[in-house]
Amino acid sequence: MLIFRWIVLLLLVAGLLCFAMYIGTGQAKWRFLGIRIVKWTVIAALGFFAVLALERMAMVL
Repeated sequence: MLIFRWIVLLLLVAGLLCFAMYIGTGQAKWRFLGIRIVKWTVIAALGFFAVLALERMAMVL
């Protein structure tokens, strides 16, 4: 679980670095890459939290 949190954090940092490169260079490819990284990171994080919620619900029942 700790590893997954670190992966999500590092992917968010990578997305922010892509946005910084876009601001620095003005090349649109960095913005598109940053958006793609952040989008899939958020989707993966939501899936992870859904699994956590289901595990807690299973423990209650």
